[in-house]
Amino acid sequence: MKKIEVRDLTKIFGKHPKQGVRMLKEGKSKDEILKETGMTVGVNRVSFDVEAGEVFVIMGLSGSGKSTLIRLVNRLIEPSNGTILIDGEDISKMDKKQLMETRRKKLGMVFQNFGLFPHRTIQENTGYGLEVQKKDKSVIAEKSRQALELVGLKGYEDQYPNQLSGGMQQRVGLARALANDPDILLMDEAFSALDPLIRKGMQDELLDLQQKMQKTILFITHDLDEALKIGDRIALMKDGVIVQIGTPEEIMTNPADDYVEKFVEDVDRSKVFTAGNVMIRPETIQLGKAGPRVALQRMKQAGISSVYVTKNNNELYGIVTAEAAAEAIKNGVKDLGEIVDTNVPTVSQDVALIDLFDKIHNTQIPMAVTEDGILKGIIVRGAVLAALSRNEVKADE
Repeated sequence: MKKIEVRDLTKIFGKHPKQGVRMLKEGKSKDEILKETGMTVGVNRVSFDVEAGEVFVIMGLSGSGKSTLIRLVNRLIEPSNGTILIDGEDISKMDKKQLMETRRKKLGMVFQNFGLFPHRTIQENTGYGLEVQKKDKSVIAEKSRQALELVGLKGYEDQYPNQLSGGMQQRVGLARALANDPDILLMDEAFSALDPLIRKGMQDELLDLQQKMQKTILFITHDLDEALKIGDRIALMKDGVIVQIGTPEEIMTNPADDYVEKFVEDVDRSKVFTAGNVMIRPETIQLGKAGPRVALQRMKQAGISSVYVTKNNNELYGIVTAEAAAEAIKNGVKDLGEIVDTNVPTVSQDVALIDLFDKIHNTQIPMAVTEDGILKGIIVRGAVLAALSRNEVKADE
């Protein structure tokens, strides 16, 4: 279900924005429009959708248009052209009253600048949006307490902003947005002003909260590591244009052009690539249909020292080594089940490589990748090293 739909959204800063829109349609570039008219193209015919419950990250360098874009979405900046649909309603055509109602009920915004009132307590800051809506005092107090507890600030209700750290103040800003219980959170460089360790903590906090809340989040950042960590999908912007939209893996493995490739070249791939990216197809035999001799023959043919054993529906049962199969043949054992080692290390497809290093190091056999017990692939050490050293890894590899 599409929560946000943006079509051909354009913002021209200058005296004659309609002229700028026409020039864009004629194929004029941002630099040409600036040179000929003195007008600046902030956002250039951008289109994208955000699904309900999705964390959609818009990222780019300073001046790319990302912060302008998020302000267009809730009309803090008026668009020069295009449409913005929230739950199918075009907010670009709403009058002031309708727009205010939509903002209050559906949109919550968290800025880089905490924007807290120094003379108000933390609870009073949190409930400010509800106060503006003229909600009952008891409702404001209750919702504020709930929001503060949600972001881990229970017990700080009566403190003042100057008594809190930067990270805690940003949590208050997040709590203030959550207190209204909006469907959509708009977060503009929300963690950029924080120290690295606090910033990482807030990223983790947001991911934990999202597990509980399942909000639709439009998140702006200039930090690719942050985008890769929290985004379900990422839109990368340059000069007011969206260059590429994709999952973190798609952005990393299939950059759309040289700009994106340059952007991602220094990223720690171990934090982005998953078990699913590096798993390979395993050699398998089926329990009850093959014995030790067949198992050993399959291993010789494939040039491997072990083979995985599955049940009828490809459910992982265990593994048989060449040594165990040879010993069974020597001793006249014909039942494969007698020599299967069922203690196989497993992992799910979405686990990041950085979380696999210790497991891979401590196991003597390839790690099995499973989903609900079904064998999807295996991970060998060489594949992990290759993923971290190459410029590309195919998603279906």
